[in-house]
Amino acid sequence: MTKRPEEIALMAESGRLLASVFSYLDTLELLGMSTMQVNDLVDQFIVQELKARPASKGQYGYAYALNSSRNHVVCHGVPSTTELLQSGDIVNFDITLEKNGYIADSSKTYLVGEVSPLARRLVEVTWEAMWKGINTVRPGATLGDVGHAIERHARQNGYAVVREYCGHGIGREMHEDPQVLHWGQPKTGLMLREGMVFTIEPMLNQGKRSVRTEEDGWTVVTRDGQLSAQFEHTVAVTRNGVQVLTLRREEKHPA
Repeated sequence: MTKRPEEIALMAESGRLLASVFSYLDTLELLGMSTMQVNDLVDQFIVQELKARPASKGQYGYAYALNSSRNHVVCHGVPSTTELLQSGDIVNFDITLEKNGYIADSSKTYLVGEVSPLARRLVEVTWEAMWKGINTVRPGATLGDVGHAIERHARQNGYAVVREYCGHGIGREMHEDPQVLHWGQPKTGLMLREGMVFTIEPMLNQGKRSVRTEEDGWTVVTRDGQLSAQFEHTVAVTRNGVQVLTLRREEKHPA
């Protein structure tokens, strides 16, 4: 379950490359693009520019380099040639990248054009909630501490945390132990140890937390049709705290 320092160094390199994919996404004019266009550009960037592999492509039979989850789509949205990004949309791009045998996983929710204050606030609080969880990570803390910090911040701001999907261990495989719930009680669950590597990836809903999967077998949406947002980072437990392996250039490590 724990990784050796040399393994974490390789994962940090995968994470650095993945962060650069989001830096590339930041330069795109998303307004009017199809989600399939975004997928194809990301696929090309990972393979040709970074000499790496889009790890989701072919995983569990999935055919694409990313998930694109727009507005009321909670997660696992499938890119489409007909789904055009419009002003006012929020869209999460969830991307995995493998380099030298090790995988990093991260996602970011983007604001497209002129987004309403309510939608913007949901996105901001979701990012904050992820960091509330990350900032609890240290040796001796528990996964319950992580989940509790996320859910408390969400509830304080009037949002619901999706419970059906969670973070996960990661390394040579995309999904490893442990499962990382985004809700829980302090001082419960697995105790964290130096060398553990996992994702923290909360999904917050404007309305109720209930979700359903559409007929394609992938796309998960809110049952009430209200907006959902997500952010994700891959983190490693260090001797003194936490290292965010997929930290993006524009991010600081908030308290």
